[in-house]
Amino acid sequence: MAHAQTAHTETQPERPLAGIRVVEVANFIAGPFCATQMAEFGAEVIKLELPGVGDALRRFGSLTPCGDSLPYLSEARNRLSATLDLRKPEGAELLKQLVATADVLVENFQPGTMEGWGLGYDVLSAINPRLVMVRISGYGQTGPYSRKPGFGRIGNAFGGLSFLAGYPDRAPVTPGSATIADYLAGLYGAYGALLALRSRDKSGRGQVVDIGLYEPIFRILDELAGAYHAFGYVRERMGPGTVNVVPHSHYPTGDGRWVAIACTGDKIFARLAQAMGEPELAAPDHWGPLAARERDRAEVDAVVTKWTLAHARQEVIDLCGQYEVPCGPVHSIDEIFEDPQFRARGNIAFVDDPRAGRHAVPNVVPRLVGTPGGIDHLGPSLGADNGRVWGDMLGLPADARAALMARGVI
Repeated sequence: MAHAQTAHTETQPERPLAGIRVVEVANFIAGPFCATQMAEFGAEVIKLELPGVGDALRRFGSLTPCGDSLPYLSEARNRLSATLDLRKPEGAELLKQLVATADVLVENFQPGTMEGWGLGYDVLSAINPRLVMVRISGYGQTGPYSRKPGFGRIGNAFGGLSFLAGYPDRAPVTPGSATIADYLAGLYGAYGALLALRSRDKSGRGQVVDIGLYEPIFRILDELAGAYHAFGYVRERMGPGTVNVVPHSHYPTGDGRWVAIACTGDKIFARLAQAMGEPELAAPDHWGPLAARERDRAEVDAVVTKWTLAHARQEVIDLCGQYEVPCGPVHSIDEIFEDPQFRARGNIAFVDDPRAGRHAVPNVVPRLVGTPGGIDHLGPSLGADNGRVWGDMLGLPADARAALMARGVI
């Protein structure tokens, strides 16, 4: 296959975040994914994990022969792994020493946890006033729910997305993945860190980036808030349909597959009607105006479904393409692996990792043409870089490291 990922070499341009040090004291997906975004573009990320236990993501999902899960191998890529027990005073002191050398700290504990260990932002910023601290939690650092636990599923539900997922006469369903909120929060966390670093360039001081898992979910719900405030409209579940546009849904094809068709305006619907061989459907006194199509939504979708069922999926896609109607396959993962667009863009990276072997993972996003990011290696084994972090970076001699290890500090 043509998706191979090559490791970063000295002949490639320097990545844009080279020289930035990120300390990650985070578990599962949101915090680690935040750090991953920066690691892929050159930041040095030091992942600190509980000795003998490690990130819970190591055991979440499909396990591999190396002992770690597929999600961990992908989402812990490009970083160093060192072990540290922040609950022990000696561990807290080591974090303080490391923070003195860092640009960004990423954590996603429940609010108050870091403060309970004497590691709140007030303490850490006194050590390093330039430190940016990304804090991701279920509900954010403030508000009446701030101390409640939260996971991605709760973020999807609380943020308003789950209520919209599914059919109106059935229970709300998981909107694609329960971890959407984790990934979005991680992405916003990385974005916030970059904004804070840019601000630091001007002011000389770092700051806190505070994100609740539900907040990125709420942020992407288009006109939901505005429509309720202006009109009292509470959007209900619509299955694969979309509010304000028709036809704009998923339609079955004659070969047992599905296509997505998006008619976002009257002109596009007129082109679809031509593709269907029924241009009269788009007449002004029929379904030409959007208001008429919204009024007769079920009938419009039924006509489109009858047409798509009369053709194989690729025939539908080709006919829509001929008339410039946005249309694409509803892909399963096996089809993604075979799709020429994914292949041409290198969206799947096949990484040969010395510990885990050859694995397929999603490639780096966004695509920077001049200074691209890259995948250097997959998630490391627990504590693989203790010598480099505690020895080379902080200067702890081998006997001191051995003593700390014996006491369970590292």
